[in-house]
Amino acid sequence: MRVPLRLARSVLLLPVLLLSAALLPGCQKYDELIAKDQVAEQRWADLEAALQRRADLIPNLVNTVKAAAASEKEILTGVLEARAKATSIQLRGEDLQDPAKVAAFQKAQEGLSGALARLMVVQEKYPDLKSNENFRALQVQLEGTENRILRSREQYNAAVADYNTELGKIRGAVVKRATGGTFKPREYFRASPESQAAPKVNF
Repeated sequence: MRVPLRLARSVLLLPVLLLSAALLPGCQKYDELIAKDQVAEQRWADLEAALQRRADLIPNLVNTVKAAAASEKEILTGVLEARAKATSIQLRGEDLQDPAKVAAFQKAQEGLSGALARLMVVQEKYPDLKSNENFRALQVQLEGTENRILRSREQYNAAVADYNTELGKIRGAVVKRATGGTFKPREYFRASPESQAAPKVNF
């Protein structure tokens, strides 16, 4: 008995349709994870830009202090050394999934924040420095930049939470396993309570 051609085609298409129906949610989850990972990557880039802005302000700030408070050589040297260390550590892609690398980056940034805080205290001993318009302008820029860093860190951590949560769900875990570990949890950018506060700016 001959099977009608239309029926034969339907029988052959059925496994394909079932397979497509099974794979479609996985494909959607894969796309969703890619999108969330890219958002986290963009937020990290924003945080890096804010950190770089701070690093770019430091040489001008140090030179201004040096002109009015040359005797504070140890503090000035400490700031420049902390800046060099902080800017020497760059994190990219998979580095953001490595707790040790992220911790080293955070430690270097905290060292720079601490050095800047000590530099801000110097102004109290030098009335000429406190009244220096260039120094005051740099302080305002630094304070604004520290606020940007704080906001960028919060936005990055929120994007990481969103991505990591999606990755931890059942379908996210299935996609992670099916792609051979292409997707891995990202590390949060944590900072100590002391470094979360912007340097005090007193006029």
